[in-house]
Formats: sequence, structure tokens, C-alpha cells
Amino acid sequence: MCHMMSLRSPMNQCLLKVPTFHPLFKYNRIHSHRHNTFSFTISCNLKNKGKNNSLLSQKIVLSESSPPPLTQDNDDINNGNVPASSKNQKGPYGVVKKLSKKVLQILSNLPLAIGEMFIIAFLMGLGTFIDQGEKPEFYFQNYPEDHPVLGFFTWRWIFFLGFDHMYSAPIFLSMLALLGASLIACTYTTQLPLIKVSKRWSFIHSAEAIRKQEFSESLPRASIQDVGTILMGAGYEVFLKGPTLYAFRGLAGRLAPVGVHIALLLIMGGGTLSAAGSFKGSVTVPQGLNFVVGDVLGPTGFLSLPTDAFNTEIHVNRFSMDYYESGEVSQFHTDLSLLDMDGKEVMRKTISVNDPLRYDGITIYQTDWSISALQILKDNEGPYNLAMAPLKINGDKKLYGTFLPVGDVNSPDVKGISMLARDLQSIVLYDKEGKFAGVRRPNSKLPINIDGSEIVVVDAIGSSGLDLKTDPGVPVVYAGFGALMLTTCISYLSHSQIWALQDGTTVVIGGKTNRSKLEFPDEMNLLLDKIPEIVESSSLSKQTDSMVG
Repeated sequence: MCHMMSLRSPMNQCLLKVPTFHPLFKYNRIHSHRHNTFSFTISCNLKNKGKNNSLLSQKIVLSESSPPPLTQDNDDINNGNVPASSKNQKGPYGVVKKLSKKVLQILSNLPLAIGEMFIIAFLMGLGTFIDQGEKPEFYFQNYPEDHPVLGFFTWRWIFFLGFDHMYSAPIFLSMLALLGASLIACTYTTQLPLIKVSKRWSFIHSAEAIRKQEFSESLPRASIQDVGTILMGAGYEVFLKGPTLYAFRGLAGRLAPVGVHIALLLIMGGGTLSAAGSFKGSVTVPQGLNFVVGDVLGPTGFLSLPTDAFNTEIHVNRFSMDYYESGEVSQFHTDLSLLDMDGKEVMRKTISVNDPLRYDGITIYQTDWSISALQILKDNEGPYNLAMAPLKINGDKKLYGTFLPVGDVNSPDVKGISMLARDLQSIVLYDKEGKFAGVRRPNSKLPINIDGSEIVVVDAIGSSGLDLKTDPGVPVVYAGFGALMLTTCISYLSHSQIWALQDGTTVVIGGKTNRSKLEFPDEMNLLLDKIPEIVESSSLSKQTDSMVG
């Protein structure tokens, strides 16, 4: 029987006694037709005298069976046990395999992937600079051939390359596909093999090889089982095979780069689906009228497929506006009813700017407004609906106007009452000579006499400007960004590996990590300080007597 005390901290003696055959040792003998394997489990209780006198109890998996091999054994090759795949290197199969390997090597090249990302970023910036989805006349006017941008860029380049719809243009989608292929190739050739190797037991049987690690230390009069117990308490997965030990922690940090690649593929796939598989459309509908969704939406790409929801009819129940104290428009609202093919209302909602309606994959946004008609009474007759037309003025202010003829409407020099409105609050009226006659609010029921006619402004009928779209790629993009944030954070976890070898009474221990390289030695030193020292009973008795004396 041996007693143990701390190896790296002599002043803190450990109260641990581990007999060679302790009742906690669990022995199982497994018989096999070809060979016998010997495996057992050690349960060690290490009393750590700290502030809380906490008791550490862990299990170490010990196995005398060989771990999964990392590489093909040389004996198999020398004995002629060549894998079947190597026998088919000649012929068409071998050519295809060599070609595919070469393609994967090219696609997984890091400079190529970085170049692809720069080109995609440039095209996205160009798509921001060039107005998207405008009518051809817009590009004829802004990119004329007689005054080309940068001396050569005209509307012909825009239409030829598809820069008027950049995000569904073949050149943009091709670059996304190429970057996706590079990510897949990198995952297949680099990340997956790293994960496969990281999950295997990797024992080192040479003390010199262990000392070549980033961190190494020799512990005289120590037990490799105690090293395993301490490492298990620190969260390591520990494996023992005879006098050798292998431990690792943070395998998720190895898995995270694959997750990052998958997240990027989701984002690009969702963006491609949005660009080539969506429907978009805009409509301005007066209050009280209807429209059918399918009559408004138009496809954006070759992947756009209509759904049954396109048969939905939308009725504009009411359009209203909110105003600031200064009289400026602050917000506008539209009360919408969605009707199925039988005319039954399936949904109703009042939308506003930044508060859209979503139904069966269709999103309806409130984007604009106008005044469609003015309802008046003339000499107590009517009401008459006068169509309002937008008038161009300087600046971004809106102005709408209409005209009520007075006298002979067939006269070539017809005159009448003019009515102007900036919003739905008030109507400004002018007589047939163009002189200001007064201002009336809709629904005020207050008449005004102009050129012998009594006019009452009953109502100003607004029109709602709506944008409709379907975007099947949005859930995919959101899932991709969520996965990207999560896997990016996980990728910062360190994947640490530790090897140890029992060399007589000395334990040689070493380790490395892919991140936190400055903190790793300090962490290892703290762990090694907890490993007890094995001393003879006689030596312990002499030391105890000297301390008592």
C-alpha cells in the first residue's frame, strides 16, 4: 500500500489512499473468438481541500483494446491487403476520381473563396448604386450612350449583364453558386476530416513526442490514474490504454466551423430563393374598391410559382391619415378585408407603415397614399364624384386638383371652379377667374357660394398605396443568420488535447490547444498542482514524526 501527497505543492498534503485492489475497481472480462479484451472502470474519490472542502468523484474509462486507427497500417500494405478502391485507379473510374479530387482541391482553395466573396460584395455594392427594377426609360435617361458613366458604362451594359435586377442576374447567382461550391469543398476536404480525427482516441507512446507539444511537464512519483481523475474533474474526456492517456475537451469548437459553413450556405440559398422565386407588385386602390392578389403580383425569376392564395380578393374598407400639430402627415392606415373565392372574409386587419399584413406567404405593406376623388354637392344636387389628379410642384410635397365646370361645358373656353388639396384635411377652392374663394373641410357640411353656385364638400376619398410580395427565402435566411451567430460563438471554444505516459514512477504529460494559447499553460499548471505525489509509507511516517516533533 502506498500513500499519496501533492507533487507540485508539498505544503498541501493530500489525504488520499488508493490500494492496488480497491473495492471500487470494476473488473469485466470479455471473451471473443479472435482475441481477448480487458476493460475495467476506476472510480476515484479525490478530496480537494479548498474553501468548500468539495469532494471530486469521476470515472476514467480504461481499455486494453486498440483504439480506432488514424491511418492505414503499413503491415496491411506490405502484405498486399490493399483497399478495393485502390485497385480501381485505372480506367474511367480512376480518371473521374482523380479529376474530382483535382476539382475539390481547386474549389477548396482559400484565396479563391476570398476572391469570390470580394466579387459578390462588389456586385452587391453595384446593385445598391444602380437603381433596381426601374422602367427602361429610366436607364436610357440616366445612362445614355452619348454621356457614358466612367467613359464606357451605358444602359446597354446594364441590360446585357442584368444589372437592372442585380440580385437575380445570372452573373450574381453564378458567383453565389461558385462560393457555395467552395464552402462545400472546404467542408468535405478539410473540416470533416479534422472532426473525424478529433473524435478518435489518439495515444502517444513516446515520451519524446509528448515533450514536443506546446506544453509539457514531467511529474516524478505520480500516477497516470490520478492525472486522469483530475482531468475528468476539469471537464475533459479521458481515455487510458495501458501506461498511456489521451484526453480532450471542447470538441464543439471543432464542429462549429462546419456549422458556420452550413449557415452560410443557408443564407446564400435563401437569398437565391428570394431573388429567383419571389413575386412582387404594387397597386394604388381607392377606398371602397377591390383587387385580386394574382392580378397585382408578378414573378421575379424562374423559380417563382403561384399558390392558391393568389386567388384571394382584397377589399379596401377605409383609408385614413394621422397628422402632426403642424398639419403634416404623420401616418396613414388602411383597413383591409381578405375574401376567398366564395366571397367569405378570411382575415381583416388595419395596416400602416411598418405594420404589414401577412397571409399564407403573402405580405402586404402600406407604402404610399393619394387622393382619388372629391365628393361634392352642387346646389343641393348630387353627390358628384370629381376625380383628383396629382399636380407636379417643386419639392416632395403632394398636391392634387380637380375642376368643376360652370356654364356651357361644350364651350371651347370653358371655365369653372378649381379645387386643390394637399391631404384629406382641407380643400382650397378658387372661382372661375382663379381667385381664392375659401377653404372647406370634408364632412363639415358648410356650404360656400362661388360664381352663383352653392358648393358643399362632402368627402375626400383617399387611395391606399400598397406593395405586395411573396418571399419564400426569408425563413431560410433567418435560420441561416441564427445558425451563423450561434456557430460563430461556439467556434471560439478551445479544443484542447492532452497526452500522458507513465514512465516508471514518472508521468510525462503534454498538451496543445487551437485557441487560448496564452491561457492554456496557466490552466495546465493549476491542474497539475492538484495531482498527488506517491511516497512510501516509511517516508510518510518519518515526515509525520518530524512534523509532530
